[in-house]
Amino acid sequence: MYRGTHDAVSDERNEKVLIYVNGELVPRNEAKVSVFDSGFLLGDGVWEGIRLHDGAFAFLDEHLNRLYQGAQAIGLDIGVTREEMAAILYKTIRANDMHDGVHVRLMVTRGLKKTPSQDPRLTKSKPTIVVIAEHKQVNPTAWENGVRLFTSTIRRPPPDTLDQKLNCHSKLHEVIALNQALQAGADEALMLDIHGAVSTCNATNFFIVVNGQVWTSTGQHCLNGITRRKIIELCQANGIPVFEKNFSLVDVYSADEVFVTGTFGGLTPVIEVDGRQIGKRQAGEMTRRLRGLYLTEVARNTSADKR
Repeated sequence: MYRGTHDAVSDERNEKVLIYVNGELVPRNEAKVSVFDSGFLLGDGVWEGIRLHDGAFAFLDEHLNRLYQGAQAIGLDIGVTREEMAAILYKTIRANDMHDGVHVRLMVTRGLKKTPSQDPRLTKSKPTIVVIAEHKQVNPTAWENGVRLFTSTIRRPPPDTLDQKLNCHSKLHEVIALNQALQAGADEALMLDIHGAVSTCNATNFFIVVNGQVWTSTGQHCLNGITRRKIIELCQANGIPVFEKNFSLVDVYSADEVFVTGTFGGLTPVIEVDGRQIGKRQAGEMTRRLRGLYLTEVARNTSADKR
């Protein structure tokens, strides 16, 4: 049985959704890209996961900032403006008559290759743009039961190897880390940086609560998560001590609360790390408070961004 931060309630409507592929909206079972696409051949591309709430995309500006920053860093000209990309996103959800409880995966690759090769000069097409929008509600058991983490032996690479701020298609190190966690009987993987400090999880950002303080990593070896940043900002705005700092597994094992953050799940409590119970094996007081503040911020942001 699947259990984790991306556990979603099954929705039969997803069998008939239309997928945006390079300007066309096609049925799900007909949505395809070429075997010569840079994303398939090399993992050469950037992507975003975005939530639709009450007819608007939550924190859309922040997501587009990260997408275009990542594309610039890897020398990829997306070929459409931010405004045009936002229009593509809204075109897709409107074609599917979607209004709420939707998760969108926006993917941009370098495009088609003349031949299988890393060389960007052998790209022969415009970038490939795909938008997959699904009716996708978080399974409430993820919040109620929490998740169990296992610390992987796979380390997060440093910025001069593969900068973890790049939300790129190359995720193999995270897949390997997750496989280790699953084989150990956990739900997801906790990952350390090259110095042994706690960094992040394989698909979410990681926080602990210690004596009323909220701690997360320095951010140097983890994705610059949109939800992660919102939680830090909400702490600062509400008088909650929050620190981006180095800390170790010793701090984690003795923490009062642990939770992870991500666009899909929002905040999810962690009940166990490496077989050690965290708190009372349920969401703690701080986690509950921050979840409430976050949901309020999502509603405020989307009510102000009706396009």
